Amino acid sequence: MSKIRVLVGTKKGAFILNADGTRKNWQISDPHFAGWEMYHLKGSAADPNRIYASQSSGWFGQIIQRSDDGGKTWNTPGSSVEELKSEQGFPKGESNKFVYEGEPGKHLWYDGTPHPWEFKRIWHIEPSLTDPDTAYAGAEDAAIFKTTDGGKTWRELPGLRQAKSQLWQPGAGGMAVHTILLDPKNEKRIYVAISAGGCFRTDEGGKNWKPITKGLKSPHELPDPEAEVGHCVHRIALHPSKPDVLFMQKHWDVLRSDNAGELWNEVSGNLPSDFGFPIDVNFNEPETIYVVPITSDSLHYPLEGKLRVYRRQTGGGEWEPLTRGLPQKDCYVNVLRDAMAVDQLDQSGIYFGTTGGQVYCSPDGGDSWSAIAEHLPPVYSVEMQTLP
Repeated sequence: MSKIRVLVGTKKGAFILNADGTRKNWQISDPHFAGWEMYHLKGSAADPNRIYASQSSGWFGQIIQRSDDGGKTWNTPGSSVEELKSEQGFPKGESNKFVYEGEPGKHLWYDGTPHPWEFKRIWHIEPSLTDPDTAYAGAEDAAIFKTTDGGKTWRELPGLRQAKSQLWQPGAGGMAVHTILLDPKNEKRIYVAISAGGCFRTDEGGKNWKPITKGLKSPHELPDPEAEVGHCVHRIALHPSKPDVLFMQKHWDVLRSDNAGELWNEVSGNLPSDFGFPIDVNFNEPETIYVVPITSDSLHYPLEGKLRVYRRQTGGGEWEPLTRGLPQKDCYVNVLRDAMAVDQLDQSGIYFGTTGGQVYCSPDGGDSWSAIAEHLPPVYSVEMQTLP
């Protein structure tokens, strides 16, 4: 029977939840890196024992951690024994060096004034689908980095910032590459989403990038209806069997593209609000998608205090609220962009974490939910590993 590993990044540490294929009895690890902001953890599809983690602190900076035994032990790639014993109690090492390539340049700030690029943290790590030592990292200020030596060294793919980056602006949470998607059928095709820069694609392994925003409308942020960049994209998702079909949760609007992002069409339909952060696809049903609407861009909590996941299924144009097992009164949590994931069992499980510290699981595609962890720090990210 397959096993499930849930990787949870929180404001004050990382947690690993394990269960067998029944998804009934969960074991929760003690916090890893307790007290640190863990923006994202993700396991390698090429090696079930390999996990990368983004560890961040406003005081100590950014560190990449790596586990080669499923999260039992961790090391900082590129750090020496002396650095591991440094006075500060944390390793610096090569894995903490993220340097923008070439002339840094400037981008526009909220008020339109030029602002120099400044590295702050890694929001998202996306391991290669075929090589456990290769991974991509999405940074704030917005850039994409790549490692080919298991995280020891990272190098920027500077072509992304050549895609009109002077016009990108920070969203409320900062200006970051927060989503990276790898095309399983074309190793040179990569998608990224930037808040608030837009959505971009490379077909050359990261050398050159182009905006893929036709059909997006942002009248409140961008007066030019034909603007290629500057859209506040919250999350994009795809299914490995149909990598040309993309789904997007935007700052207002849920959208779909059937041609690798060349054109987007709105599918918000009957959602009570088309503002939210995460979006994901059922592993066994590539046309079934999930979102978590919240009240508005200023009120980051569920409408009417009712926590509802919405599902749009194959062949249907209507969204249905999924509420069984979720709080339907006095609930004012949020679900962040990287805090939803799906497993790969025969009946796909759906998972999400909240800013209130709960992690919910639905073993039946969203029909019913239960909390598999509670009272954690605010959840930043949830990722799945389906193990043999």
